[in-house]
Amino acid sequence: MDKIELEIAGLASGHTSKNTSYTLILGEVNGERRIPVVIGAFEAQAIALVLENIRPQRPLTHDLFKSFADDFHIDVIEVNICNLVEGVFYSKIKCIREDDEVEIDARTSDAIALAVRFDCPIYTNAEIITAAGITQDNEEGTVDTPGRPDEIDDFMQEISENTDYSGLELDDLEILLTEALQEEDYAKAASIRDEMNRRK
Repeated sequence: MDKIELEIAGLASGHTSKNTSYTLILGEVNGERRIPVVIGAFEAQAIALVLENIRPQRPLTHDLFKSFADDFHIDVIEVNICNLVEGVFYSKIKCIREDDEVEIDARTSDAIALAVRFDCPIYTNAEIITAAGITQDNEEGTVDTPGRPDEIDDFMQEISENTDYSGLELDDLEILLTEALQEEDYAKAASIRDEMNRRK
């Protein structure tokens, strides 16, 4: 079956009757269709941290898996969203060690969180993208593709405290950034880092 490569096109929050959920938007590479995948807050943050180049003070679960795999010379070479049943996506992680190749079942959110850490491609197939793929037309009738950095920045901003850091000195921002990382408050760290980058 032909594989269709996907890339992360956006990350947005939404609300259900019980809690806040997040939607990961996977866009067809060189195409117009997108697949929305509902994921949990932890997995959303785990993906956003890598895309924002924020290194946690202590490793998250997906970082631990990456370190474990690196130490045992295991490489994740691709993620495949291989099935869709009653609105639930099923994925496999393809791993290789020396000459041994293995596919491991995984939740799609975990598979994507690992894909961004191993910098490996994400694939699906024509059946799934036909069933779940959507296109978003703007007023002119063309596909409106969101820029990934803006989408991820919006997500990180939304889960932060929205504190205004513009009045602080750069030295103070560096101290606050260190404290935020020590407290594992990565949303706050992202906001502080953005303010520091804005001044450079």
